[in-house]
Amino acid sequence: MYRKIEDFQQSWFYEAEQTAKLFDNLTDESVSQKTTENGRSLGFLAWHIVLTLGEMLKKAGLTIDCPAEEIEPPATAKEIAETYKKAAQSVSEEITKNWSDETLEIEDEMYGMTWTRGTTLSMLINHQAHHRGQVTVLMRQAGVPIIGVYGPAKEEWEAMGMAALA
Repeated sequence: MYRKIEDFQQSWFYEAEQTAKLFDNLTDESVSQKTTENGRSLGFLAWHIVLTLGEMLKKAGLTIDCPAEEIEPPATAKEIAETYKKAAQSVSEEITKNWSDETLEIEDEMYGMTWTRGTTLSMLINHQAHHRGQVTVLMRQAGVPIIGVYGPAKEEWEAMGMAALA
């Protein structure tokens, strides 16, 4: 749970930057990748991350520059990546403009529960990290390079001349 806007912004800068870098590696061919025939596609999961920025924070009183949650994923990987970058920047701007440290104690009804806005910001980051992990698995299956977010990816270890963990 965040108690200071500055602390959230510091976390958000890193998390959004890493997600944007990952999305920049998506290809138009890869977005249809699924683990199972009835599973969610890579494009669906990436787009879900994008849409949640607006959907979740709308419940907490913010208007994020982001498509509405019923909008279908765009046709190209580039559109997903660019829309994410715009929405992630809007998250930072809207929180800075409209909230204060005191605002983080306000409670909102969120998905059948009551969360402080500081908790909502934590859940926003956790939700993104959760689905970003799913995205990296599908990217690997599609043969798309991934990045290390909390430590080097296999390819990054190898580029440093080190063996990746087995």
